[in-house]
Order: sequence, then C-alpha cells, then structure tokens
Amino acid sequence: MSRKISFVIPCYGSGKSILGVVGEIDSLMELHSDDSYEIVLINDYSPDNVWEVISGLAEKRKDIKAISFAKNFGQHAALMAGYKNADGDIIVSLDDDGQTPAERTFDLIDKLDEGYDVVYARYYKLKETFWRRCGSWLSNKMAEILIEKPKGILGSSFYVMKSFVAKEMLKYTNSYPFVGGLVFRSTKSIANVYVEHRDRTDGESGYTFFKLLKLWMNGFTAFSVKPLRFSSLVGVICAIVGFVFGIITVIRKLLIPDISVGWSSTISIMLFIGGLIMLMLGMIGEYIGRIYISINNAPQYVVRNTININEDNDDKTE
Repeated sequence: MSRKISFVIPCYGSGKSILGVVGEIDSLMELHSDDSYEIVLINDYSPDNVWEVISGLAEKRKDIKAISFAKNFGQHAALMAGYKNADGDIIVSLDDDGQTPAERTFDLIDKLDEGYDVVYARYYKLKETFWRRCGSWLSNKMAEILIEKPKGILGSSFYVMKSFVAKEMLKYTNSYPFVGGLVFRSTKSIANVYVEHRDRTDGESGYTFFKLLKLWMNGFTAFSVKPLRFSSLVGVICAIVGFVFGIITVIRKLLIPDISVGWSSTISIMLFIGGLIMLMLGMIGEYIGRIYISINNAPQYVVRNTININEDNDDKTE
C-alpha cells in the first residue's frame, strides 16, 4: 500500500550540510518508489545562508516545503511548525547536519509497522562532546522521572511516528513546546532501533550548556508538577530535621549547662535552609512565569516566509 512520508528538518547553521541531507533522502526514496514523500525544511532564524539554500530548493521542487521564522524560537518550535505543515501518513524527524543516518529511515519505519506509534533511533555511540553526551543522559533520566517516559527507551532527534501522534501533539499551542513530553503524553507504544551516529559534516552544535538547561526547564515545568511535590517533600523533611535538632539542642543544654551553643553550626543550618527556600521559591516562580506567558498568548513561533505551503495551514502566529 502506497504511503506518503514527510521528512521534517529544522535548520540552523546548516547552509553547507542541508543539501547533502536532502540528497540522501532523495537517494533513499528512489529505492522505495512505492511511497511518495515530501521534505519540510524550517529555517529557525539561522545566522548563515540556510534560507537562501532551502528557498532555492523549494522554488525548484513542489515536494519541498520551506518555512522561515521571524526570530530564533528553537528546534522544538521548528518541529511543531513542520508537523503542522506535514501531510504524510508517517512523519520522520531528523537533523540538518548529516549526523542522523537518513538512509536508515526504513529500518525505523519497519519497526513502526510492527504496531508501534513512535520509533526512536538509538545510537551505539553518540559522536558528541562530553557535555552533550551528559546532557542527553540527563535529559533521558529527567524524562523517565518527570514525564513518565517508558523505561528502557532512549529518545533522540531521529525518529518516526504515525501522523495521528503529530496531530495530537499539535493540540499543544502554548509557547515553549517540549517535543519529547508531547510524544510521551500522546502514546506509550514506543520502540528503539539501533543505528550508527555519524560525525558532524560541518560546524558545531547549536546547543550550548545554557540552551540545554533551558530545554530541561521547558520539559519539567510544562509537563510535570513533580518538582513542586518534591519541594513540598523537602520542606517537610527539613521541618522534621529542624524540630528534632531543636529538641536535641534543648536536651543537651539541660544536661550539660556549660556547653556552648554552636554559632557556626547555627549559621550553617540557617544558610542551608535559606538556600533551599530560595531554590523552591525560584522553582515556583518558574511555574508562575510560564503560566503568565501562556495567559498573555506568547506565540509558539512566528512565520516570516513560506514556499509551497498551503495557506490554510500557514498561520503567521502560532
């Protein structure tokens, strides 16, 4: 049975590599001519000539859709814009730098055909910097604890999913989308397929430590209240410890009148408790800030230009 496959690719700093990725997809689909396909390329306000490259492709080919943001909204917002304008029965998400092996797409699709809703590529070895590998590990652990990612499943930026999952994800219209959270909220029928992770063909990752930190904050503040529950638990524990310590101090003073009340220990405890209080207040403030931004209808992304996009799907502000 013929299917349509949509390849959704956020583009940032990939003016030299995106043509190679598109060429690899074309070569792959020549081997699977029974299936039709389209490629959706999203320029996330890249500082290089990405828009010139992808707009040039889209002007020559009707099966390539090009979207350009008015400013940098991040990879996850770019993916959401791509899903909104993808018409395929199967959605494929992959990177623009050539590290994700597009040639292995049908290995993931074959696994999808076994009855799964989403299939993630799982790399034998991540060819990233130490900090990026640490970030990926922490992100997956956070997803397991806070947003109930199935244990044993590792997420990545290379995955395939059925179109109904993407449609369900698009119901989330608030700012700061977190794609992993939206996937795990939509389905638990998820699998992994092992593939090789390639070396980057050009440039460096656009994710800095602070961008990764911001992404983690998006994940657990948008899709879980467990940090708030943890704050309450820490508060209860500190209150119990403080109460017990206070009783011990009084008893010791009664039994040993000459004992000195430890000034250093008192200050240490005050600083520790004060730090915890400020941390918890900051966490609550983060949640309140997200609520405030959502109430004010901050856009998930703003589209400046499009090529080969159906006008019915192309809302300028999302």
